[in-house]
Order: sequence, then structure tokens, then C-alpha cells
Amino acid sequence: MSAVSADATSPKPRISLTEAFRRYGTFFIFVLLVVVASWQSPAFLTERNIMNVLRQVSGTGIMAVGMLFVILTRGIDLSVGSVAALGSVLSALFIARWAPGAALPLVVLAGAACGAVTGFLVAYVRLQAFVMTLAMMTMARGLALIISKGQPQMVGDAGSVLTAFGAGYVFGVPMPVILMLVIFGIAGIVLGFTRFGRLVKAIGSNEEAVRLSGIAVPRYVMAVYIISGALAAVAGIISTSRSGVGSATVGVGAELDVIAAVVIGGASLMGGRGGVFNTFLGVLVLGVIGNIMNLANVPGYHQQVFMGVIIVIAMLLQNGTAWLRR
Repeated sequence: MSAVSADATSPKPRISLTEAFRRYGTFFIFVLLVVVASWQSPAFLTERNIMNVLRQVSGTGIMAVGMLFVILTRGIDLSVGSVAALGSVLSALFIARWAPGAALPLVVLAGAACGAVTGFLVAYVRLQAFVMTLAMMTMARGLALIISKGQPQMVGDAGSVLTAFGAGYVFGVPMPVILMLVIFGIAGIVLGFTRFGRLVKAIGSNEEAVRLSGIAVPRYVMAVYIISGALAAVAGIISTSRSGVGSATVGVGAELDVIAAVVIGGASLMGGRGGVFNTFLGVLVLGVIGNIMNLANVPGYHQQVFMGVIIVIAMLLQNGTAWLRR
């Protein structure tokens, strides 16, 4: 009886401030930015502006899903922007020759092939991910320039289905946004409820322990780079669908935005920690920051400086309480 009483009266463990920020810091940052944006401009919370923000971040969001998988394994993928450019060019060229049902899967396959090359050299040859993905970044961009001959590739009438997708809506939501949300949903299921997702996180937390348990670690590491490459190609397709042009200049610097979104979402560059929902919030944080500056008519070059400063502030809010505790 006394044991029961003791259990009933024992205080429940409280979540520390550090733990609360680690879990919900991205959400707090997002809410704060929404409040600031609403105060700064009454146009921010209009349906048109919200859908515009979501449409603009759809490509970044899709690439961020692939980057999350890579970062969870303690890797990095600097090639996503260039693979997106390759996907943009190939989607314009392929759709002019074949039906969309054949052309677009080939584009995704090309992105997956880039990821497979990177993943094989990182996982099996043990090259450093930073160096290997940097090499793929230059190779993919170079291929996009060679294939397009440095010229924008117009989609034309043959790509009307693709451009209709980029400009289309379903129940008032842009179709690229719906695709992004579906990909985030699938990723959430994979990471939360499948053996593959659990092992990806475990590899980032303790690769040696996973290896000693008999798991073929290189196979999973290679798989996450394939996922990242394929999703980067999808982002390139979305860019072409929105503009009607396949361009080798798509995605310049996108890898930095994608990594920033994942890290702002609470993922650790040391691997093993990160989630789909927080990554989605990290993407929205970047989108809201850009939108605030556009609504405030901040010049383009100044935006880059402010974006960097705000990202640093966001990261300090994420990790500052832990630093103070040390």
C-alpha cells in the first residue's frame, strides 16, 4: 500500500528548458516569424501570399527530405542543387521527345543514378561525403550545361501537361505543394514506422554498433544518397513545370538553403537526430524569412545578408540554452 502511495505522490519528471527548445525550438521560431510578418505586413496572412510562399519552397522542401535522410546517417550532400539543374534540363528535353509517363521517370532515374555514384563511393570506397558530393556538384552542373549547350530549353506545347501541373491547383492548393506534402508524408512513415528508417537513424547514432549487429551498413548509406539524388531531380522537374523552361542555372546555392532548413529543423550534423515534421518547419522558416523581406521591399543583395543573420539567430535559439547550461 505504501509503495502505491509513494508512486502516486512521486513528482513527475519535468522537461528542462534545454530539452523543450531541442524538441520545439523550430516551432517557436516559426510562430515568432509568423507574428513578426503579420505585424510587418497585413498581406502576409492572405491566402494568396501563403500559397505563394508554399509554392516557392516546394522544391527546397522536396530536396530537404532527401538531405534529412543523408544527414541522419552523418553524411552531407552538396550536389542537390546541381542535380536539380540536371533534372530541370532533362525534363524539358525528354518531355519534348516522349510522353510524360515515360520522360519524367527517366529524369528521376537520372537523379537517382547521380546519387548512386555518390553513395557507392562514400559507402563502399569510403571517400569523404563532403568531397565526393562536391565533385558530383560540379559534374552534374557540367552535364546540365553540356546537354543544354548553355541555353535555356523551352518546354513548348509538348510539355503542356508538365506546365499545367506547375500552374495547377487542387482545392486551392498548388499541385507542387501537394507533391511536396505527399513526399514529406511518405518520408515520415518511412522514418517512423519502417525498419529502413530505424536503421538510418541508428547508423547515424552509432554506425559501428549497427555494423557489429550484422547489418550491411554500406547498403543503407548508399540508399540515402540515391533517395537524395532522386528527390533533387524531382525538384528540378518542379522548377521546369513552374517556369516552362529547363535551365542549367537552376538550384545555384540551393544546397545551402536545404542544409540550413534541415539544421534549423533540429537535425544534428553528427547524425542520428532529426525529424520530418521539424524539417518541414525549417523549410517554412526559410520561406517566411524570404517572404518578410520581399514584403518589406528589402533589396536582393541585402536579403542575402539578412538571411544569414536570421539563420544564425535561429540556430542560437535552438542551441543557446544548451550552451548556457555548459
